[in-house]
Amino acid sequence: MLSAALAAGITSPATAQTDGAGWEMGEPRLATPWTADVSPGNALPEYPRPQLTRDAWRNLNGVWEFAGATEGEAPPFGDTLAERILVPYPTESALSGIQRHEDHMWYRRTFEVPRHWQVGNGNRLKINFGAVDYKAVVYVNGREVARHTGGYGAFSADVTDALRRHGEQEIIVGVEDRTDATWQPVGKQRRVPDRGIFYEGASGIWQTVWMEPVASRHVDTLDMVPDIDTSTLNLTVNTEGNTAGMTVEAVVSDGRRVVSRTTGTPGEPMTLPVPRAKLWSPDSPFLYDLDVVLKRQWRPVDRVSSYFGMREIGTAEGADGRKRITLNGKVLFLMSTLDQGYWPDGIYTAPTDEALRFDLEQHKELGFNTVRKHIKTEPDRWYYHADRLGLLVWQDMPSMRTGGRPPVAAQQQFETELHELVEEKKNWTSVIGWVPFNEGWGEWSREATGRIAGEIKQQDPTRLVNAHSGVNCCDSLGDSGKGDVIDWHAYPGPAQPMPDGSRVSIDGEHGGYGLEVAGHMWFGEGHAYRMLPDKESLTAAYVDNQRQVLDVAKRCAISGAIYTQITDVEHEVNGFFTYDRQVKKMDFGQVRAVNEAIIRNADGSGDDGPAPDPGTPGLAGVHAYKFNEGTGTTATDSVGDADATLSGTEWAQGVHGGGLSFAGAGEADTGRSLVNTAGSYTVSAWAKLDEAGGAFQTIVSQDTGQHSAFFLQYSGQDQRWAMSFVGLRALSPTKPEVGRWYHLTGVRDAQAGTLELFVDGEKVDTRSACSADGSTGNTVIGRGQYNGGKVDYLRGDVDDVRIFDRALSDEEVAALASSGE
Repeated sequence: MLSAALAAGITSPATAQTDGAGWEMGEPRLATPWTADVSPGNALPEYPRPQLTRDAWRNLNGVWEFAGATEGEAPPFGDTLAERILVPYPTESALSGIQRHEDHMWYRRTFEVPRHWQVGNGNRLKINFGAVDYKAVVYVNGREVARHTGGYGAFSADVTDALRRHGEQEIIVGVEDRTDATWQPVGKQRRVPDRGIFYEGASGIWQTVWMEPVASRHVDTLDMVPDIDTSTLNLTVNTEGNTAGMTVEAVVSDGRRVVSRTTGTPGEPMTLPVPRAKLWSPDSPFLYDLDVVLKRQWRPVDRVSSYFGMREIGTAEGADGRKRITLNGKVLFLMSTLDQGYWPDGIYTAPTDEALRFDLEQHKELGFNTVRKHIKTEPDRWYYHADRLGLLVWQDMPSMRTGGRPPVAAQQQFETELHELVEEKKNWTSVIGWVPFNEGWGEWSREATGRIAGEIKQQDPTRLVNAHSGVNCCDSLGDSGKGDVIDWHAYPGPAQPMPDGSRVSIDGEHGGYGLEVAGHMWFGEGHAYRMLPDKESLTAAYVDNQRQVLDVAKRCAISGAIYTQITDVEHEVNGFFTYDRQVKKMDFGQVRAVNEAIIRNADGSGDDGPAPDPGTPGLAGVHAYKFNEGTGTTATDSVGDADATLSGTEWAQGVHGGGLSFAGAGEADTGRSLVNTAGSYTVSAWAKLDEAGGAFQTIVSQDTGQHSAFFLQYSGQDQRWAMSFVGLRALSPTKPEVGRWYHLTGVRDAQAGTLELFVDGEKVDTRSACSADGSTGNTVIGRGQYNGGKVDYLRGDVDDVRIFDRALSDEEVAALASSGE
């Protein structure tokens, strides 16, 4: 149990703020149930750092003076600024009272230091900032006391030496935030939000500012790592000041009962016994209290309180032998929403602590056990509420802007801020995984992504690393093969990645069903991946989609799924709630029932179903095209009865007799669906390229009306031969030579869950891939299909195309490639 004071939300005993005169709330487009609760006397007054608490502190939220500024402008020391802003709400928000963006800005206020804190008499004074977006410089009484770059990280200023002896002290904060005009990490923020997936910016101070007295030698941070196997907590107490010869005492409590008491040395690892530990889980989110005392010759110098949960996140083979995510050693399906943390009144900042907690409470109400905090971070109290409620958290790194590749300096700064994020949030019980990249936004190289995943794992080996959420999507540079997780996105989906030998798989985003609710829209109209007309049909679509999630969990062994999203955000109307949190858009009882059914039944313990059809024996195939006609507009199916109609092609010399030549616009359409893409199959062909540049070129594919069900192709992005699904490619190791014939074979083994590529009879790559949906579109030679259009036309020649209704063995593929037919 936590202390009653912290659980209730400690408030400052004497909240310090400037007079509210001159501040007026702006006009939000939409008001939440908590908008009217915000005032100069109620601007997030709760204790802001729940994992390291001290009794003495004072909140500096409230009304500050404010002014826009120009680059290089001198700080306005001693000057009264013209406007009033309510801290800590972003300048663009209605709650701030400013409701506009400034690239450069000044904040100013005065404060007094309580005399009983005895600052300067053995104590120091720190002013702490939860987050300032993006570059901040802090002055006290005209003296610079801190600089910080990064819109999501906390920082502190020791202001002791800048203080006047008595009376009012002046603090000025200068901020620069150019949002997506630079390569700084911004997440979904844009200077000009679109009517799509990018939103209002959130500049300046957007988390709590507070001050506290500390001893000259004091506890700075705690490193806490639970070990459920040994029933211990590994603790390191990091300190500031010269603590040589000092000791620390750590007391673990279960409510009022002391569990263990351990003495150690500052800065050195300690092992704290937690006998017969009560494990933390979504069903039982038990938390232990932790009190730490820094002592000099047994005399207390500093005292802090914290808490922790005993839990372990990991991976293991499920009952079906496929790798899955485990919590405390047991397979657990992570049923999640996408949570973007935006508010119509406060943008990045929830209006009140009750509002901050509300979204998480609704996750539990809806039957979810996990949250993906999407390319944004939150104040510490959000993670504290997740810890108490029992919600697992995937934590994204806020991305750089989309479009292009960032310069080297921006890459380095991104990595600095990423490691800062991990360092600051690695003690939260709820956080179980890190996500450095999303859909390739701001990614600069596949190799760098893999390296970064490894470095994050080294920094925090106790959590999972999802190197790239949506690696199959959008701006992604492809799978680095690193990290603990393979993550695909699909709308409406669900996505169907398969675990491989070292990584689990998850559906990183799916769903996105939308409903417009009159009177609760940010814009006049809304957007979603699929719009529904009413609450009943929206609920039915969700339930049907989630039943497919359960099916994919069983067939493909995904370990989690993330539905988009918990609330509407601006133009996106695909939430369970409207953006203002005023209207429930689905039947929550039905939502909860299907979500809980997934969690109960998606552990891989079911049977594998009936044995697959063995297929047609032999190497002739079930359809074959030898292109020996030499004239006309039809290529005969020499095995079956699906002759191909030719257009935009020419007859040519092949490997064995005749062949067919394509000049970047032709196709050979078989007129039928020759491949059962829900089962196992093999596609082979001889192919020769006229060019091998950056364009994709498809040899054989099968239409679906949207994207080809498979592609036997040349991948221009990789400049390799490939056997592909959308977002997944088995690749040759080298670039093909122009003008040379190659024998290519793509093998789909549905039972093994693999996609294989053979070049000249030799297996060159294998990828894990779940069973695909059946396709009724035509099998086509010479092009592919993407986004419903004909694409990726071949520039080159083909010969001897064969289709098999089974997965050929390695020996059979080698024999096929060496055949003299």
